Amino acid sequence: MTARSAGFAGAIACAAALSSALAAETKPDFAITTKIVEIGVTLDPKIKADPALAADCLAEGKRWAAARRAEAEKERKQDPEMFRKAWAYDRKYETRSVVDGRYVSIIRGDYQYMGGAHPNTSSNTILWDRSLGKRISIRPFFTETADSGPTLKAMRQAVIASLKEEKKARGAEGLDTDAIEGIEPKLLKIGPVALAPSTEEGKSSGLNFYYDPYAVGSYAEGAYVAFVPWEMLKPYLTPEGAKIFGGARPKDDVEATR
Repeated sequence: MTARSAGFAGAIACAAALSSALAAETKPDFAITTKIVEIGVTLDPKIKADPALAADCLAEGKRWAAARRAEAEKERKQDPEMFRKAWAYDRKYETRSVVDGRYVSIIRGDYQYMGGAHPNTSSNTILWDRSLGKRISIRPFFTETADSGPTLKAMRQAVIASLKEEKKARGAEGLDTDAIEGIEPKLLKIGPVALAPSTEEGKSSGLNFYYDPYAVGSYAEGAYVAFVPWEMLKPYLTPEGAKIFGGARPKDDVEATR
């Protein structure tokens, strides 16, 4: 073998190894593949490093996958023509922040394509307490979280201001203002929320609220993330809330949520 052919063979081997490595990285942690559905559930490495959290997310993901499969099988019986190509579903669990070494904010992103004009995407959030080994809400960080109470009213006002600013940045100001104004000052209605990362290690810079396409704008506008700085919520914080918030929102978080 000449030096050139050996080099070429080596390059091919390296490319193959890289391809295999990439394939391994993107392989779902759970999958269902049939003639009518292709479903994947993927956990990021940080989640998989925590056995309790990984088990919780994977169990939920498997239930979701089973429900989507059953849904597709039911639809196929009614209209087989809809399944000339398998329907595709994908769910990813990704860590957004880890605060005080205890509170893990996860973004759960769903993708589905069922042969329509375009795929649909949606997101939700999970707040995991490592000390308790379970999911929690943001309630422990605030002195009160009553519907239409002072805390939720302040959150809503800040969310709306953030969304209007983002719409202006996208050249979409003035569009779908009714949808924005329709956001309710209720913890279960205001939108999926996560602890935003911070420039100060171990702290959260505030709250990120996630809105799917169509939720506060047209599909063409895409998804929105409203950021509420912790300073705006300072009057409503419990001692635990005061402990975990601090610093500023990192630039990479802004970029990651656009």
